[in-house]
Amino acid sequence: MGLHGVVNETPFSVLVATTGRGIERAKRRDVGWEIDRHLVDLDVRTLAGVDRTVLAGTQGVGLRRSDDAGGSWERSGLDDKIVKSLSFCAAHPEVVYAGTKPPHVYRSEDVGRTWRELESFRDIRGRSVWRQPAERPSTAYVQALACSPRDSDVVVAGMEAGAVVRTDDGGRTWSQHLKGSCRDCHTLAFHPDGEHVFEGGGGMMAPGVAMSGDRGRTWQRPSDDLDMKYGWAVAADPARPDRVYISLSPGPMRAHSSDNAQAGIFRREGDEPWHLLEGGLPKPLDHMPYALLTHSQTPDYVLAGLSNGEMWETDDAGENWRRLDTAFTSIHRDLVGL
Repeated sequence: MGLHGVVNETPFSVLVATTGRGIERAKRRDVGWEIDRHLVDLDVRTLAGVDRTVLAGTQGVGLRRSDDAGGSWERSGLDDKIVKSLSFCAAHPEVVYAGTKPPHVYRSEDVGRTWRELESFRDIRGRSVWRQPAERPSTAYVQALACSPRDSDVVVAGMEAGAVVRTDDGGRTWSQHLKGSCRDCHTLAFHPDGEHVFEGGGGMMAPGVAMSGDRGRTWQRPSDDLDMKYGWAVAADPARPDRVYISLSPGPMRAHSSDNAQAGIFRREGDEPWHLLEGGLPKPLDHMPYALLTHSQTPDYVLAGLSNGEMWETDDAGENWRRLDTAFTSIHRDLVGL
């Protein structure tokens, strides 16, 4: 039986979102959801979670950590840093990476309690021209990180803006920009097979979506049949390494507008054309889907988190959607499910 008319089929029991003013947590109850607010005095920009641990990266005061699925929080290092991205490593959940502004990368081997900088990241050729227009000053930052679910030493890092790079030795050495990927990177996601990696980014001559089938070594942009160029959220189906979901908008001004994103969620399988997913969703999506979540034990399931706080879900790979019976104040611009 599908999601239509069924309540609380969501495979996640806890959802945590950045709102622009701290975070909000939705906890599933026997009937409906309960929402509470945390870290309301902090500008939280990124989240990552594994089991019941959640890390929150802030705009200038480092990390906060919760070991009870977002119920209580404490400091967790990098105290004076602007933390823009986080990624746990499924193969070794104690390993987590953090990306900052200016563009540096840190690694923890104790679930985020202590950190060391991967100093070789400062030596990547070409980084002197990395720049971003999203916030002042224009210094670039590490907008996206994805750690391989099979090997905690394999990490792909995406800049806002300038490059996508990778390491396969835990950050001792890094590649230059990976040709074929989007230099203006917004999100990165590994498939559970550890081979396929997907990127959502800003596109100019071509739509902002790229993919790799060899752990991020080489990239392609199969986007000839897409007419939207600004990609954001990306997600991989756990059972189908050739299936990817992405949210797209005509451009950044539309995507980040309050109610005129003119966005869509698209799916691609193998060499088939991109397919706009519409069943039950507003047409067009006035609010940008900043998050697309899949669930490791639930193939065909996707949860989309929109900028206005609404969440929509599907259990048939996007053919039919229903709105979750709860909403956040906003989702700006990250969401994790536990």
